[in-house]
Amino acid sequence: MKGALPAEDPTAAAWNTAPRSEFPLSPQVHWPTRIGEVTVKSVTVRALHDGRHLAILLEYADPSKDPHDAAALEFMVGDKKAHFAHGQPMAQVEGGPVNIWYWKNVSAKVLDMNAQGFGTLKVQAQQDVKGKGVYQDGTWKVVFARALSTGDVEHDVQIKPGEFINVAFAIWDGKKLDSGDLKEKGSEKAVSSWWYFRAEPPPDYSGYLYAALAIGLAVGFQFVVVRKLKKGRSA
Repeated sequence: MKGALPAEDPTAAAWNTAPRSEFPLSPQVHWPTRIGEVTVKSVTVRALHDGRHLAILLEYADPSKDPHDAAALEFMVGDKKAHFAHGQPMAQVEGGPVNIWYWKNVSAKVLDMNAQGFGTLKVQAQQDVKGKGVYQDGTWKVVFARALSTGDVEHDVQIKPGEFINVAFAIWDGKKLDSGDLKEKGSEKAVSSWWYFRAEPPPDYSGYLYAALAIGLAVGFQFVVVRKLKKGRSA
């Protein structure tokens, strides 16, 4: 996109220019502490980048605004295949590191985290991700933003325009129940499986350039031929 990236403005008009995609969510079932029903059944996602930085917007319906409402993005790190459940080794995948961007309403900030299996979640020493959440008319809008590339290939997902990467989503309804417990917390959450994501590469005008050159050469050749023919007739 051209202009300033809405890195910390979930309500910016620029988001209306970004295509939206909706992804289904369901209860997390891989970790023993789980719930059978979740509040948020789907999340709408938009993304923008300016060639150097990326901003991703999540939008989802939530009946109430609560301090412990939370949302997260998850990415594979490197070439090793990881399960979307925190990179936990499973029968079908060996397990690999994941990079998690985690936002929570009560803290009003985003944490840049890593995991490679259940119980291994850690906050990075270097925090590269920023963001903000806004609650309006029963809907959360949460934006996450970071540089496309950080140079820390061991801990951070590196996003190269034109290349596909994996992304997964998680949402927590932090409503406090009459018992005093939170409706959703920790592994009790709504999650998606892996989806493919690609930052669009810059426009490639080389094809137009080659076509223009070809047309120019053809016109030039025609002009030369016509001139020669006319000269021949007048001679």
